[in-house]
Amino acid sequence: MSAHIVARDIGLQVPHFLQTERLKQSLYSTLATAAFTRSRREWRTLLHGISFEAREGDRIAIMGRNGAGKTTLLRILTGAFQPTHGVLDIQGSRQALLNLGLGFNQEATVRENVFLRAIAMGMRASQIQGLMGSILDFAELRDVLNHRLLTLSSGQRMRLGFAISTAVQHDIMLLDEWLGAGDAAFVEKARRRMTDRVEGSKIVVLASHNFQLLRKVCNKGLVIDHGGSVYFGDLTSAIAEYKKIYQSDPLYIARKTEDPILSAHANIESNTQE
Repeated sequence: MSAHIVARDIGLQVPHFLQTERLKQSLYSTLATAAFTRSRREWRTLLHGISFEAREGDRIAIMGRNGAGKTTLLRILTGAFQPTHGVLDIQGSRQALLNLGLGFNQEATVRENVFLRAIAMGMRASQIQGLMGSILDFAELRDVLNHRLLTLSSGQRMRLGFAISTAVQHDIMLLDEWLGAGDAAFVEKARRRMTDRVEGSKIVVLASHNFQLLRKVCNKGLVIDHGGSVYFGDLTSAIAEYKKIYQSDPLYIARKTEDPILSAHANIESNTQE
């Protein structure tokens, strides 16, 4: 069966618990009230009305301002979250590079963590055993095979997570930005592997603010704002629609008018967008 992603009006609502606001009281009464007052549950909408399709050969760029819902959508596509509204149909094996530390146990050894992470990704034990050597070699961690994970540096843990996550080629690859941090030599090696995996995937979904990267990798774009779809179609038009959104943002306008206080904040996103 061919790989595809079909999303029809999907949305996600999550419970949000609030405590009733209380008047200023003594410390004792405040603690007593907090202990016995029940919180109030409300539902918060994180995504709504998201619709798009991805067929074999599609490379979808997800664009939106910080907090728009890009990572939440990627987590739905990985299966970590289930949509509470709409219909989502995904065919094909999936791999996501969202959280390279997912499934790790700090007290377990490096070898044990390879099994833990790989099993969480859906691999079989026999498959993991066959990949163990290549994973450790790529991560450059064969010498610390039996060391506990907590003894490793953050860079070593990142290398291990990346090596496991990209050990096998999948039909669908889901990316939240492109790998760009860590030891320079490893990053270059990791970029080559990512490029190989992206080229070998039937479908790629990439969330990024970097237009240059998106133009290089993607052919279609999905623009999200305030949790909802704004546009889905060809990449050039999607970038144009996204520019309309962020260029109307007060922080972006402040940067353009060289406001000394707000311009620094506006630069955070704009540095990689032009």
